[in-house]
Amino acid sequence: MNTEQVENTHIKAEKRSLVKVLSGIATTDGDGVKLTRIIGSPELNMLDPFLLLDSFESEQAQDYIGGFPEHPHRGFETVTYLLNGRMRHKDNAGHEGVIEPGGVQWMTAGKGILHSEMPEQENGLLQGFQLWVNLPKMAKMTEPNYQEFLPDVMPIERHINGCEITVIAGKTNQGTVGPVINDYTYPLYMDIRLPAGDHFVQNITVGHNAFIYLIQGDLTVEGETPLQDEKIVAKNLGVLSKGQQLSIVNGDKPSRLLLIAGKPLNEPVARGGPFVMNTRAEIMQAYDDFNNGLFHKASL
Repeated sequence: MNTEQVENTHIKAEKRSLVKVLSGIATTDGDGVKLTRIIGSPELNMLDPFLLLDSFESEQAQDYIGGFPEHPHRGFETVTYLLNGRMRHKDNAGHEGVIEPGGVQWMTAGKGILHSEMPEQENGLLQGFQLWVNLPKMAKMTEPNYQEFLPDVMPIERHINGCEITVIAGKTNQGTVGPVINDYTYPLYMDIRLPAGDHFVQNITVGHNAFIYLIQGDLTVEGETPLQDEKIVAKNLGVLSKGQQLSIVNGDKPSRLLLIAGKPLNEPVARGGPFVMNTRAEIMQAYDDFNNGLFHKASL
């Protein structure tokens, strides 16, 4: 054993504990789509660099059939991840496709784009998430861009005990790397399925903000001491403390959760509906540009 290995045996990663648990608020968006707004609500306005997290889940067509007709975005990124159902997206630059279960679309709106997201089904379960990730000031007016990956190319790490991790962005402790590349916030985005009683550990970059969203099951997030251990149940988001490592003990049933983390930008945030900039003046300019038809000149 070399000197570096000896020194590393004495390094103990600081565990990230739960500092806040919330369930979000029921609302509608688009053309009457029912959803739960978890980030971007009075409970949690934002968790830098994450501006919004919506969860949608319904087997009733009237809850989602209206979809999200054409609308503009500027200044941030939208991430759509589906668990069930199909969603067709189309934009004013000629980009079109269908997001399927296990697939992801990471769209950088940049200086401006018009797009729509419409259900590609008239019945059955539609379930998924949309996350908004902020862009730094120097990239808010960049050209729009897509990173889109079908389910069959998404890396899935399978452990011998039955744990499965779909890696969208970032890297697992065992080295599986997600396909999304983002040099603005260096995100970690994982869909984790845990068998009953599993003990799961994942490193998280020091200084990055992080949260988990429990889709199903119940589990305990281990803190630095047993007194900091906290339980979280399905349909709740848990904001994690600072630290180096997430350590989870699953309950007596299988669980599924999202683990998401990213580098905070620490910049002023000005919001105006579908636009997120640094100042109010920039928001007003975005509305002027949209009203003057400049978004129709977006190019990829």
